[in-house]
Amino acid sequence: MLLVLLLVMLTSCTAIPQNLANKIFTFPQQTNTAHVRVTTSRQDLKAVTVCFRSFTDLNRDHSLFSLATPSADNNFLIFKKAANGLFELWARGKSNTVEGIAYKLNTWHSICSTWNATSGLVQLWVDGVPSSRKFTSSGSNINGPIIIVLGQDQDTHGGGFDINQSFVGMMSDVHMWDRTLSSCEIQNYSNNLSFTAGNVLNWYAFEFQTVGRVLIENKQELCQ
Repeated sequence: MLLVLLLVMLTSCTAIPQNLANKIFTFPQQTNTAHVRVTTSRQDLKAVTVCFRSFTDLNRDHSLFSLATPSADNNFLIFKKAANGLFELWARGKSNTVEGIAYKLNTWHSICSTWNATSGLVQLWVDGVPSSRKFTSSGSNINGPIIIVLGQDQDTHGGGFDINQSFVGMMSDVHMWDRTLSSCEIQNYSNNLSFTAGNVLNWYAFEFQTVGRVLIENKQELCQ
């Protein structure tokens, strides 16, 4: 019995980072189960920047990036509302909305969001264009144990998924930093220029598990 427990512990602790350059996650159907659970050793964050690229035809509410802890299921959440150009940004369980964002369906978009515990301000960037800064929550860090999920909205720590908030589409180039990136750094990311990979999540050394029907595919090259 002791040997079995030891093997389970070793297996759970030996996730191997993968280089996902030129790869995408495809979420081909709406479910309340399919998702990508991302591993990070970081358990205390005083600031956050998350960037990724996504493609979808959804015109309903859906989660794009969900970070939860036992104290707050929406500790950092990027949530697309059904209304055109409307997003909800959450930090430390508090939210604010940003509106008027140029956002088309069936198009690859570069999406970044920042938050800082000192100011409490959140901001969204879509294709390198910033939203207005909005206040959410200040004065305390995001601290773990942290669970990060792509493809679903965590309504409990690591679960509580709702099929009507699931993501259907493709996602790639996921990075996360423990600081607020400058506008120039975010524009470099958005424009596929040189940038420093995330030090919390790094797409080129990505530790993750897929649950349910989530495919890992090659990026499709554009025909010349």
